[in-house]
Amino acid sequence: MLLNKQGFDLWADGYDQTVQHSEEKYQYPFAGYKAILNKIFNEVMAVPASTVLDIGFGTGVLTAKLYEQGHSIYGFDFSANMIAIAKEKMPEAHLMEWDLMNGLPQELLQQPYDAIISTYALHHFTDEQKALYITQLLQHLSPTGKILIGDVAFQTREQLEQCRQDSKGYWDEDEFYFVHEELKVALQEICELAFYPLSHCGGVFVISRKNINAD
Repeated sequence: MLLNKQGFDLWADGYDQTVQHSEEKYQYPFAGYKAILNKIFNEVMAVPASTVLDIGFGTGVLTAKLYEQGHSIYGFDFSANMIAIAKEKMPEAHLMEWDLMNGLPQELLQQPYDAIISTYALHHFTDEQKALYITQLLQHLSPTGKILIGDVAFQTREQLEQCRQDSKGYWDEDEFYFVHEELKVALQEICELAFYPLSHCGGVFVISRKNINAD
């Protein structure tokens, strides 16, 4: 389902319910959704009072929980309706309307982040665009910061193709899902990358800068 800005605005009120339905049936694309958000939540919580940048925060399901725990939240999303819902949950957060396809908003890149998180947003990028975008994000991490990406993702291309076959009739051919083996090769020179599969079609990437002083 390729949604434009208007589509996401119209979907905003029912978005969380749509996700829940897919997850409860353990179906593509949101099987493992809660486990994915929980993994990212726990990674961020390991550093108290983190400064967090959320890319495509949607209705703020994850960031609102982090906000409640005292983390400083910055973020952008391209749906005005979803931003309005998120702002009700996080009145002091620094949230702005921005389309991630336009790169990174300069207003939010004046400081380093302990965590840069994104859930179910970056699959709109081609594989090449993903690698470039992650490379740019690495420059805005604190020295021990992490990029945490939760999305439709697979260990191998074969697993992706199997899920495509199993999900005929509702597989989204307009999106580009993560394949760990391929992303790791694309980024191996510049970062450390680990993948945690949490369902048959989803998982979390934990990405950090390479230790240039390592032997």
